[in-house]
Amino acid sequence: MEIIARQQYVGHILKYVGKGMMIALTGQRRVGKSYVLRLLATEIEKKDPEANIIYINKEKKKYDNIRNDDDLSLYLDEKFVETANNYLLIDEVQDIAGFENTLRSLNADEECQIIVTGSNAKMLSSELSTYLGGRYIEIHIQSLSYKEFLTFHQLVDSEESLSKYLEFGGLPHLYRLGLENEDMVWEYVQNIYNTIVLKDVVQREKLRNVTLFENLMAYVSDNTGQLVSASSLSKYLKSQRMELTPLSAINYLRAASNAYIINKVPRYDIHGKRLLETHDKYYFEDLGLRNLLVGGNRTGDIEKVIENAVYLHLKNLGYRITIGTLPNGEIDFIAERNGQPAYFQVAYLIVDEKTTEREFGNLLKIQDNYPKYVISMNPMTKPQNYEGVVHLTLRRFLTSEVF
Repeated sequence: MEIIARQQYVGHILKYVGKGMMIALTGQRRVGKSYVLRLLATEIEKKDPEANIIYINKEKKKYDNIRNDDDLSLYLDEKFVETANNYLLIDEVQDIAGFENTLRSLNADEECQIIVTGSNAKMLSSELSTYLGGRYIEIHIQSLSYKEFLTFHQLVDSEESLSKYLEFGGLPHLYRLGLENEDMVWEYVQNIYNTIVLKDVVQREKLRNVTLFENLMAYVSDNTGQLVSASSLSKYLKSQRMELTPLSAINYLRAASNAYIINKVPRYDIHGKRLLETHDKYYFEDLGLRNLLVGGNRTGDIEKVIENAVYLHLKNLGYRITIGTLPNGEIDFIAERNGQPAYFQVAYLIVDEKTTEREFGNLLKIQDNYPKYVISMNPMTKPQNYEGVVHLTLRRFLTSEVF
């Protein structure tokens, strides 16, 4: 089977190999963590032909006997080679109960380089952080970026290709199904969602009411990029006659975040220079999954899809993202990296003076000299400048790497 390189991840991960730290690759199921792990094994073999690579894939039946940390330790006792550099690669490590006990011991003794993947954020927030402290690095694997989407599907950058990306999203396996086979594509996306809900939400988080969870996911998908609060959730729950408190609903959303279905983005007071603790926004880890949950006509909420796509691209580039608040307005995204912020507004089309004033005006209220951008679907051959604010097409934005 052909493996298409995702070199930006492989190169970044290899920088940490041999530095005395465990490496944890996280992300939603089926975004390509296993492929990245295989590519890493190949690169390690190239650099160290005598390396002893121990590869455990918990999604394969042959490893069913490794159920807990004792089983893992017993298995590894027979695998290490004293005369070689040992590398332990475990795919979906959270499926091994108590895995952190074995990994802590191995990491403390520096017996091998450990690289694991996981599909639940709790793996890091509790197990690894508690037992390994600062001796691990987390690297998040996302679904395909727009540029990767073009490579995987052998497409050229065009309005048609962009439309396909916004519709189907970036799950890597779709290139084997073929985007022309829409029924197969959506059946596959549905199966991925079902697997995530079963393994990473119901089993891992111990949630019992799947129907309530799925109703909340439908609500979030329909309100992508909208402020979500206890009050708005309460109104929704009452309208649906759902017997769930707002606090419980927020816990359900936290479970979805832990499974990397959605990402919670906090608000930041630009003038007060502080994070706000209420009214967050949620964006999906994959556009196709989000569109599946909306159902029906997915072209009627194009602005939400575009905003989610902008969020994913900024996240892919390694920015820390917040929502900007002003006394009388909002900035869609503040993207910060190395202490340097950039501001982004997202619109479908800038068609009149009122839209121009709204989208550019909020950015012009910010009294600093950091970069400011408006992203839209307007047909433009090159970036435009409006009083120092750069106006980019979505296609140009998604194919750019520096802001």
